[in-house]
Amino acid sequence: MKKIIFTIFAVLVLLIAYFILWPVPIKPVSWDAPPPPEYAGPHEVNTRLADLQIISIGAEEGPEHIVIAKDGMLYTTVASGKILRMNPDGSGQEVFVNTGGRVLGFDFDAAGNLIAADADKGLLSIAPDRTITLLTDRVHDDPIRYADAVVVAKTGKMYLSDASARFAPQDWGGTFEASVLDILEQASTGRILEYDPAGKTTRVVAKGLSFANGVALSQDEKTLFVNETGKYRVWKISVDANNLDISTPGDQAEVLFDNLPGYPDNLMRGLDGKIWLGFAKPRNPSIDKMAGKPFLRKLTLRLPRAMWPVPKAYGHVFAFTEDGKVVMDLQDPSGAYPETTGVTETADRLYIQSLHAKGLGWMPK
Repeated sequence: MKKIIFTIFAVLVLLIAYFILWPVPIKPVSWDAPPPPEYAGPHEVNTRLADLQIISIGAEEGPEHIVIAKDGMLYTTVASGKILRMNPDGSGQEVFVNTGGRVLGFDFDAAGNLIAADADKGLLSIAPDRTITLLTDRVHDDPIRYADAVVVAKTGKMYLSDASARFAPQDWGGTFEASVLDILEQASTGRILEYDPAGKTTRVVAKGLSFANGVALSQDEKTLFVNETGKYRVWKISVDANNLDISTPGDQAEVLFDNLPGYPDNLMRGLDGKIWLGFAKPRNPSIDKMAGKPFLRKLTLRLPRAMWPVPKAYGHVFAFTEDGKVVMDLQDPSGAYPETTGVTETADRLYIQSLHAKGLGWMPK
């Protein structure tokens, strides 16, 4: 009996030591998470996003970003590193290119080059003949660790988000794993960069963002709309800002949406002046409650992954005007189409982007 008691005691001591002392990659920062809002007002619960029609993409998954290009073809990125090209109805699918990384966002420049934010590679230019050129993968001597979204201005300048200066996806098991680490840590190392192809220069527009994500330009191209995923908000930031710390934004940045009901991901310009935003996941009260308890967040990473407080599946996208008015809100509480990261709008369809879906969702307008 004494041996059994001793063994149990020793196992308990080892377990306690593990949960207290086992090293984890994050250095959590305490912050004040606002109480999560209810699904009410412009975000009242609805099922307008349910029953999406699905375009098969074969064995691929994760149509994270979708663009209808000037050639009339639909381009989408997938988890394997490929960029697929097809007709808008899904027919005629082909692999346009494989970057060997993971493209999360892209746009086209005036010459028809596909400008890709590759989380593993940096900012790439892919010519119509499929030649891949690295534009930039660093700011001075500092690497771009997590290129996430990009938008090309009429001036030719390119604005991209570097989601985390701490966790590069290729070092931490992929984009989702790296994003979880960054958001749990809350060190706010994300930033917005500008690449100027004329001088081949890269500079920091703004820094201090908790997982800098989706980026869109205002119609006059003087302002950037930026999703700060880790703190549930959307910023308006002047394109003229230079190395701006958003903790003291002054008159060059302001919060457009604060305390959103989920984790904002992509931003896409729609028709009639509106901008679409997708939520990868809804808020999780357990995560918010740990905001001021850094030790609990370290403890969480010592649990088996199946016990991590990953938010439930919940489909949700909405559209807004540049002055912050919500003009459309679509939800699917069942979460049948996972991680609704954004929307691509055409005259007759809405295509729904996703981080992990095994097909391309769409609905008629």
